[in-house]
Amino acid sequence: MADTGSSGSGDPARTIATLWGTRQPPRRGPRHTLTTARVVEAAIGIADGDQDLAALSMRRVAEALGVGTMSLYTYVASRDDLVEAMLDTVYGEAVERLDVPAGLPWQEGLRRVARVNWDLCVRHPWVLQVFTGRPPLGPHTMAKYERELGVLEGIGLTDVEMDAVITLVQTHVEGVARRRVEADRAVRRTGLTDEEWWRRVGPLVAEVVDPARYPVAARVGSAAGRAHRSAHNPEHAYAFGLDRLIDGITTLITTRP
Repeated sequence: MADTGSSGSGDPARTIATLWGTRQPPRRGPRHTLTTARVVEAAIGIADGDQDLAALSMRRVAEALGVGTMSLYTYVASRDDLVEAMLDTVYGEAVERLDVPAGLPWQEGLRRVARVNWDLCVRHPWVLQVFTGRPPLGPHTMAKYERELGVLEGIGLTDVEMDAVITLVQTHVEGVARRRVEADRAVRRTGLTDEEWWRRVGPLVAEVVDPARYPVAARVGSAAGRAHRSAHNPEHAYAFGLDRLIDGITTLITTRP
């Protein structure tokens, strides 16, 4: 999935004003019939429907709202600003789910962080197309980060390590979720489930591949194929990788001098 949007590429003051609702529309001109929230909601609806940001444009959003394209710039100054507002808005869906009960072991809290981010990526696949090296520093983004960090507070990590752990978990989730989204697209494109595709491809590969030439690949690939009934199982990769991350974090904490 190619990046088709970028966070942090617009004018910082303008973007922050949009995200935090302090941007003032011009006093002159036609009467304002929309709100920034409605514009953002319409854009999210389009991106969710397409499961892709590539075709999202200010024109399409305007058409969905029944207004002229230029009128949208009263509420969001650019497409990049719109994408940042979209991200911050959907991050708001995660905030309530990240309200971790007091006393929950940090391992379970971190699993919840991972699951919430996984569900977000699967529900809104377009978020994986946005380059977020500079995150949208809006209210929902900050609240989400606060609650994610909260599951690690007081467990023996430094502040820098806490940030690194959240980044590590999110990177793992996003990487595997991207494979899941790509697999779902392949199903829609071909009309075959992964299992159906594997049943067709497996015998064909067996006819041309000499196991003696690739002994380890043949053995391991066959075992994985039988286990997953496909060439790849994103859910298994998600769970396996998360377990290993938690094991490593546990080791870091318990072996600290």
